[in-house]
Amino acid sequence: MTNSVLTVAIGAAAAVALGATAASAATLDDVKAKGFVQCGVSQGLPGFSNPDADGNWSGMDVDLCRGIAAAIFDDPEAVKFTPLSAKERFTALQSGEVDLLSRNTTWTMSRDTQLGLNFAGVNYYDGQGFMIRTDMNVNSALELSGASICTNTGTTTELNVADYFRANDMDYELVAFEKADEVVAAYDSGRCDVYTTDQSGIYAQRLKLTDPGAHKVLPEVISKEPLGPVVRQGDDEWFNLVKWTHFAMVNAEELGVTSQNVDEMMESDNPSIRRLLGVEGEFGTDIGVENDWAYKIIKHVGNYGEVFARNVGPDTPLNIARGINALWTDGGLQYAPPIR
Repeated sequence: MTNSVLTVAIGAAAAVALGATAASAATLDDVKAKGFVQCGVSQGLPGFSNPDADGNWSGMDVDLCRGIAAAIFDDPEAVKFTPLSAKERFTALQSGEVDLLSRNTTWTMSRDTQLGLNFAGVNYYDGQGFMIRTDMNVNSALELSGASICTNTGTTTELNVADYFRANDMDYELVAFEKADEVVAAYDSGRCDVYTTDQSGIYAQRLKLTDPGAHKVLPEVISKEPLGPVVRQGDDEWFNLVKWTHFAMVNAEELGVTSQNVDEMMESDNPSIRRLLGVEGEFGTDIGVENDWAYKIIKHVGNYGEVFARNVGPDTPLNIARGINALWTDGGLQYAPPIR
């Protein structure tokens, strides 16, 4: 093949590849055309993504999906949920089965660089812990040498357990299942001594045990687990919309804008609030939606603090304190770039 022919062939191949990328990149256009957001969630994690007996989903991860739907359609119900196991979640996103993942997924370097995916922020800062039966008379994870440990396969949890026990020269037996409910059932039936996952998950899954009060969470947190929504790489418009939906909720809490006062806040003289709510600027246009996109999110779903309190806060069965998920102004890690 001559150089000129080779150049033409390479150019044609590049054009085909570029066309394919462009076609697959227009997620927002596809979502608008079908009229709803297809959101990948967990198979049932109370407080984060969990269906009731009638199939109605609720939780922090669910509310993020509803916020995206509100920004696009002015309708938080314009979303469909696909429950996914830890093992199948990334394939479902890569293949286009779902538009995004919003299901307790840890942001790591390899996931960010090797899977063709982008993490769009952290909507819950977490860390891995251990739960045991109270009658084991164990008070520290450092006393777990020789224990059998139940967890999900295909997760960072498996890797963290291996690192922790190796670093502390302890033996263990791993009992792993694909589905979260299988792990909980195995632990509840006594097939293993210890249940391990993110601490938020431990508090949520403990509610499913036969006798939740007979189990306790050990004090050690053995990892960093920044959990957040995930989208496909190569689609910056969709990436920006998902990312800024979360940031809008965080900024709204910081600015004191809630679902209850958002209408009166439209009259605020505060420039930051006016930009957030679309009274000034063209920030919605820049991400492919109307300029009152954040108003719609807050009106329908609420700010980050409202979402946290409603789903996992002290007045819920999970009774989780804000802790490191407090705003940065309150000593936490939740921090959003400004809308300006």
